[in-house]
Amino acid sequence: MRLSIHETKAELGRRAAGDGAELIRRAIGERGRADIILATGASQFEMLEELVAAERIDWRRVTAFHLDEYAGMTATHPASFRRYLKERFVDRLPQPPGAFHYIDAENDPQSECRRLGEVIAGHPIDVAFVGIGENGHLAFNDPPADFQTDEPYIVVELDEACRRQQLGEGWFATLQDVPRQAISMSIRQIMRSGAIICSVPEGRKAAAVRAAVDGPLSAEVPASILRRHAAATIYLDRESASLLGQGSSD
Repeated sequence: MRLSIHETKAELGRRAAGDGAELIRRAIGERGRADIILATGASQFEMLEELVAAERIDWRRVTAFHLDEYAGMTATHPASFRRYLKERFVDRLPQPPGAFHYIDAENDPQSECRRLGEVIAGHPIDVAFVGIGENGHLAFNDPPADFQTDEPYIVVELDEACRRQQLGEGWFATLQDVPRQAISMSIRQIMRSGAIICSVPEGRKAAAVRAAVDGPLSAEVPASILRRHAAATIYLDRESASLLGQGSSD
């Protein structure tokens, strides 16, 4: 794992998207296609804006997988991650992707996990675009995360810290409105990715970044597992990196 530290979240987004775009181009050049994972949330705004504008990517050769979604969430709800990805990514691409495998949150959660697991088994992931939650979660794998399951997608319970983050970002009117359960890509499935681009801007993430980078590797800090991935890069701005004891920048 390496760190890439930038002055602003706009610069962070440009660099993360640029590095990710190059990985996509390389995969298409080497095997004729690329398979990617996309995250959502406020941390991904700048990165996704830059990624959809990246040049020299034939998106028709790209298959994308949805990282996580609230159980039972309709695709029209303002907080729907399906809606987020359609509006902020798919609809802005110069051509439609070869395939986009959304999580159907209105399906039975266990059945949906099995369906997606069967699909992703045929798609070795070239690059996963992810973030880190204020509670240190990776996808919706809240602490203590399951580091052992080999299932690609799992049903998870959302802890209060995670739910309060969703409220604080403005996705819901009250804490009671935030779902308590979600479908999430598992830790091991994320770690199977050839490369991981992890975008983490803003000071509210600083404590989680410090715990993930400088603290013990533990299921209590799910994102700390990224330290075991040889091709994972965490992209930070000065605010999110502000509590690190040491770090390398470029």
